Amino acid sequence: MFGPIEFILAGVLVGFCVGVTGVGGGSLMTPILISLFRIEPHIAIGTDLLYAAISKFCGSFVHAKKMNIVWPIVIWLAVGSIPASFATHWVLDNYLSQSTHYKAVLTMVLGFMLTITGLSILFRTQIENLFNKYRKQELPDMTQDLEKVKLQAKEKRIAIMIMGVILGIFVTLSSVGAGAFGIMALVVMFPNLPMIRIIGSDVVHAVLLTLVAGLGHMSSGNVDFMLLMWLLVGSIPAIIVGTLLSSRMPEKLIRKILGITLFGLGLNFMLNPVKSKPAQPAETAMVVMSQNSQSV
Repeated sequence: MFGPIEFILAGVLVGFCVGVTGVGGGSLMTPILISLFRIEPHIAIGTDLLYAAISKFCGSFVHAKKMNIVWPIVIWLAVGSIPASFATHWVLDNYLSQSTHYKAVLTMVLGFMLTITGLSILFRTQIENLFNKYRKQELPDMTQDLEKVKLQAKEKRIAIMIMGVILGIFVTLSSVGAGAFGIMALVVMFPNLPMIRIIGSDVVHAVLLTLVAGLGHMSSGNVDFMLLMWLLVGSIPAIIVGTLLSSRMPEKLIRKILGITLFGLGLNFMLNPVKSKPAQPAETAMVVMSQNSQSV
């Protein structure tokens, strides 16, 4: 029903929105693939995770070049998130993948994450104002003295790892949350750290997490590589164009539309999760064995 042109246009739409607003591609791409193109939730999530890892890589390279990354924060987040991602994928593969609740679990978690993401977009100004009340006025010290940041990261490593575990679980289940929720958590834990370093650290961690989670889904056959290729063909140029035009576009209006859309999609996924179960290899094998025995 759908071909390369439609997938490229979807990539263009998502890439342009990401370029203009900075909203993570995962929160847009996965619901589009499921709702519009009727792609199975596990395939959409697995493909989108690799899409996110590739599309975020360029941004992480830029942040690394500009020295915007606090590596101890990235490392401690990864210490929590990567094992959590492996564990979540193992549970999915060994317990849920053959269950009638498999797709329902994925779509309900996706809906929950989309609902929160939509609310965070709609009330971004209020959330930022709330965070700013806790942000200290010592930015020059934290900007110039990375040793203080590293010391704080070491002192708060348990909290950072716990946050990583939470991100690892939810990102592996839904492909959503590596960006927005990671940034909010880091702002709370490091109130006097410049936002550019919080964003840079979060982007690098998101690349690592989405790559690991995506590879896990790939090992289970949950990645459509042709779909991934067409999405990237459309989105990468569109991200560049959107970024260049962002100063001329009505960002607030676009954000409001995105927020309402994601919130509505999230509620729909939670209230009406996909209930049909995927093809089960075990059952397929039984049917083949039965046919062979009958033919004999």
